[in-house]
Amino acid sequence: MTNDFLPEWLTRPIEAPDANAESEARAHQAQLTKPAGSLGRLEQLAVTFAGYQGRSKPALENIIVRVFAADHGIAARGTSAYPQEVTAQMVANFCHGGAAISVLAKQLDADFRAVNLGCVGPVAAHKNLVDYAIAPATADFSQAPAMTVTQLNKALDAGFLQAQPGDLFIGGEMGIGNTTSAAALLAALFQLAPEAITGKGTGIDDATLTRKTQLIATALGYHREHLTHPAAILQRLGGFEIAALVGAYVGSAQRGVPVLVDGFISTAAAAVAVALQPTLAPWLVYGHLSNEAGHKLALEQLGATPLLALDMRLGEGSGAALAAGVIQQALALHSQMATFADAGVSHAD
Repeated sequence: MTNDFLPEWLTRPIEAPDANAESEARAHQAQLTKPAGSLGRLEQLAVTFAGYQGRSKPALENIIVRVFAADHGIAARGTSAYPQEVTAQMVANFCHGGAAISVLAKQLDADFRAVNLGCVGPVAAHKNLVDYAIAPATADFSQAPAMTVTQLNKALDAGFLQAQPGDLFIGGEMGIGNTTSAAALLAALFQLAPEAITGKGTGIDDATLTRKTQLIATALGYHREHLTHPAAILQRLGGFEIAALVGAYVGSAQRGVPVLVDGFISTAAAAVAVALQPTLAPWLVYGHLSNEAGHKLALEQLGATPLLALDMRLGEGSGAALAAGVIQQALALHSQMATFADAGVSHAD
């Protein structure tokens, strides 16, 4: 596969963050009433977001949260502790405000929607739902490509269309079987052994973990000669919701909107997106270190340092939503603290 088979928008340029605004923010930080560096990474967050927003005193007010949902053919092989019907049931839960991400998005006063890319179970219309169903599920990628090229492009487009103007984009995901897909993607992208990157996902037992790992190894062997391009890896091993995350990440950065990446599955999407568009990397902030076994390794491969480590492994965008609150506080400190001159406080010698 080459870029000729992909949507035109995928190769549109992504501008670098504003270096002048970063410098101004760094100079402002040096004048605040605190010892230099005493707020640790909170100081760098303020500088980074200044670059994103092109102003020395950034703010985090308009947050976009989208949870992409889809089912996976590989789940029929017994890779999860839950039946596939749960994906559609959770979509309804997202829409009605009962899921963790629904609560957290409300706390952030975020623009929240669930996006249905294709579920085995029925999905009812709702004001908080964007229905972009492609198929009931992907194919079993241990035996066939997960998606056709047409399906891949539809999923990428669905994500791109959710990249809205704002101060921050958070992408969540839901799909029984999607940790299997994410592990396979990361193994293929970074040439990792399946057993190194594959974890227990929804809380499977050791026998199911062994089966899950073996299925990924089988799939890598089956598709080996085709895994030469990031888009081909995504098409053959990915999920509709993971591809939609890729589209949303790239589209957001093209709009000048930074992305707060969630856990293991969202990080797999980020890895694919950066492989497709390397200039995306500066626009990604990693929200937390998941308790999923392979997440630390995936972050290391990307050279990423997450903001939080709370032993979470829920997905949905929940860890990123918590990290967004930390960013809001970092920006408030940056813009509202007094300078030494304002407060009449003496500098250190």
